[in-house]
Amino acid sequence: MLSWFKKKLGKKKEAEPAQVAEPAAEETRQREDASEETAGPESISEPVPDPESKAPAGPELESGPGPDAAVEPEAVSGKGVFQRLRERLARTRGSLVARMDRLFLGRRRIDQELFDELEEILITSDLGVGTTMDLLDHVRNQVKRDQLTDPQALRRALQARLLYYLSRTGQNSGLVMPESGPFVIMVVGVNGVGKTTTIGKLAHKFVQSGQAVLLVAGDTFRAAASEQLKIWGQRNQVEVVARQDGVDPSSVVYDAMDYARSRDFEVIIIDTAGRLHTKVNLMEELKKIKRVMGKKIAGAPHEVMLVLDATTGQNSISQARLFDEAVGVTGIVMTKLDGTAKGGIVVNISHEFDIPIRFIGIGEQLEDLRDFEPEEFVSALFAGNHHGNQLETTRTGAVGD
Repeated sequence: MLSWFKKKLGKKKEAEPAQVAEPAAEETRQREDASEETAGPESISEPVPDPESKAPAGPELESGPGPDAAVEPEAVSGKGVFQRLRERLARTRGSLVARMDRLFLGRRRIDQELFDELEEILITSDLGVGTTMDLLDHVRNQVKRDQLTDPQALRRALQARLLYYLSRTGQNSGLVMPESGPFVIMVVGVNGVGKTTTIGKLAHKFVQSGQAVLLVAGDTFRAAASEQLKIWGQRNQVEVVARQDGVDPSSVVYDAMDYARSRDFEVIIIDTAGRLHTKVNLMEELKKIKRVMGKKIAGAPHEVMLVLDATTGQNSISQARLFDEAVGVTGIVMTKLDGTAKGGIVVNISHEFDIPIRFIGIGEQLEDLRDFEPEEFVSALFAGNHHGNQLETTRTGAVGD
């Protein structure tokens, strides 16, 4: 659990109220001054709703069990964990690997007709045109050098190349806590991808590793967004900093930074409003929130985590590109992989961006937010009906450019 995270031991704190009290007058003045500093041309052009007025109706709450929902424990044996992943990737395996296997079945040689049909399979499995062309060019060169002589050898070469794409983005570099102060994670993404649910599951991982966690409800525009985050806070028994709907989200973050530092929290996870990546003024607001974090805690945010919905397929590429340009994405979470045949988008994201995939979501349970391990992922797609059928080819270093 949290194999990428350097555990920091700390003294356990006594429970605090679930919501931060309003700051004193002097603190309020300082916060307002900070907000004014980042206003000007960087501030959003849309009017901020009156905090006293009723918030407009927003999208439905992101799916996620309530605080009293039963949690299904994940199997502890290696076989059980792997089998669960394999089952949850069944749709992608059927769309990609099973179709490849049917194409190769009974074939005795590799020809242009096979490559044409393989190209269609890869593109329709959401690997994307660019990734597909690069993949096919790589294996074509191996065929020309007589390194591949039959379809089954081609299958193994494709498997190895997919692993190369998934492994080359620094997956094993991991996240390391700063030497002092809290580790700050800013979570971004469009509406409906599962940001708040991901935050709840991520908080569970940190709590299980012994960290003192604070959640921050930086989505002040969507109706009931803070209430949903509070539910996850109750479920994980962690505190949540929240304010009334419609206030400036930067001011909420400003207060949360002060609150966290004074109480020795080790991890701060900040929810932000879901926004269309094509709305320039809303992306500017994200930049403002990020600047406020950096002013209060040196180096913050230490992780800008982008949540993407795997079911949206190629639209995830444009989301990743624009969020990265706006706030510098440092890690990606791919959600809803259990409900789509478009899991090839994971490969495409890894090929297009030098951004590691931190986690994948494969279900509704707390344990279904899994650390992303490229070799395990590829094995789950290509393996047979038992755990022992692992990767059939050499490791990444032998199949790179």
